Amino acid sequence: MSEAFDPRRTALLTIDLQNDFLHPQGAYGRAGQGAPAIAALPARIRPVADALRAAGGSYISAQFTLVPRPDGQPLIAPHLKRLRPFLGPGDFAPGSWGNALVETLAPADYTVEKVAYSAFWQTRLEHVLRMAGIDTLIVGGIVTNGGVASTLRDAHLRNIETVMLTDGCAAFDAAVHEATLVSLRTVTRQETCAGALALIGRVE
Repeated sequence: MSEAFDPRRTALLTIDLQNDFLHPQGAYGRAGQGAPAIAALPARIRPVADALRAAGGSYISAQFTLVPRPDGQPLIAPHLKRLRPFLGPGDFAPGSWGNALVETLAPADYTVEKVAYSAFWQTRLEHVLRMAGIDTLIVGGIVTNGGVASTLRDAHLRNIETVMLTDGCAAFDAAVHEATLVSLRTVTRQETCAGALALIGRVE
């Protein structure tokens, strides 16, 4: 990353930190799907959001969305249906409580609905970045090897500078998380949340 880091041109981007993923009463919680490393993320990331906003930056929440059919059943990719057969009507529906950003981080400055792993694929994210004058993203969320990795790789292809929060993202399997960090070292700068706070604090 360039030494000319400017928090005013930077946004924190979180991936999929939603009630249906993290809250005990959300779709994953009701199905017994969760991990302590994932549950810990919102509180760990919140200071980064606060510091970046105080320095003139922004916070963008990318939120996984399942578009409902007329009968209420979600439009869901076959591979996801096989992996998560418990997903059904109302889960991750646009405008629903489950689709919303978790309370610890809410509200975001901008919200982007996404329907696949990457926050760039068929979303308005690039439009938001361009119109808001943002050229650097600090990225965290879930899961490390899915939405986070896909978004970081897509940002790299678009020449968008990124900082990956190594302890601000997580996977259901710690070994998969660690392996993904190694695989992304040539794609993104990597910092802990504490390191990101120090970076934000170094304002000329």
